[in-house]
Amino acid sequence: MSVKKQYLKSKDRCKVSFRVPKAAAPGAKTVHIVGEFNDWSTVNTPMKRLKSGEFTAVVELAPGQAYQFRYLIDQTIWENDWEADRYVKSDFGDCENSVVVV
Repeated sequence: MSVKKQYLKSKDRCKVSFRVPKAAAPGAKTVHIVGEFNDWSTVNTPMKRLKSGEFTAVVELAPGQAYQFRYLIDQTIWENDWEADRYVKSDFGDCENSVVVV
């Protein structure tokens, strides 16, 4: 998994590209990004499935903040990003959330 950041000069935003490799979600039909930036919606931010079996999505975020998020695979399996900037304990359940800092 990976998170790449591209800061936009024309506006105060950062384009964050999220990628889930095929190995992290083998046979997955859907993957959604669920996080603070979409009010933890399990449906609002679907990732695009590529021919390679990877999933990808781009989200524009306001710089100067940290955002917690997780991936939801096939609406049943929760997964963190293996290359997140850091991890924090979740308020829900015995797990951690990934964090991206922009």
